[in-house]
Amino acid sequence: MLVVFNQYLTEVIGVIRAYRPSDMADMIRIWNEVVEEGIAFPQEECLNPESGSAFFSGQSHTGVAQIDGRIVGLYILHPNNVGRCGHICNASYAVSSDARGRHIGEQLVLDSLAVGKRLGFRVLQFNAVVESNIHARHLYERLGFQQLGTIPGGFRMKDGRYENICPYYREL
Repeated sequence: MLVVFNQYLTEVIGVIRAYRPSDMADMIRIWNEVVEEGIAFPQEECLNPESGSAFFSGQSHTGVAQIDGRIVGLYILHPNNVGRCGHICNASYAVSSDARGRHIGEQLVLDSLAVGKRLGFRVLQFNAVVESNIHARHLYERLGFQQLGTIPGGFRMKDGRYENICPYYREL
């Protein structure tokens, strides 16, 4: 059954790979879509070609999900802190709204776990998973992430309400 499911995902996802400069317009579009939704990313400012290029190239790794030659999702991976805590990485994931519900996010998370380990990180930590983001939370928990607690009112939603955040981690 697992082989059949993995084959299905390979057919659906196509490939997850490191980004190329030619992917930048699609990456910025997808990232900005999530930023503008205002319910998951802490960023409030959208990226433009210059800031997007600097942002994505400044990560330890930026991966993209491609289906039939079209970029449908991406993730960034980078240290969560410096020095004695530099072995802990952090990641953010974005999937185009027209491609959600197809397990793309799951494949991005799995790829980031493998890449993080390959880069020498020992832990992947999410600092600010919004409590109402139940799809992400269920995915992380299914993949073995542990919730560290709850930070009351830690995230300001686009509409101005404050919502709890739930930090998660998983050893690599």
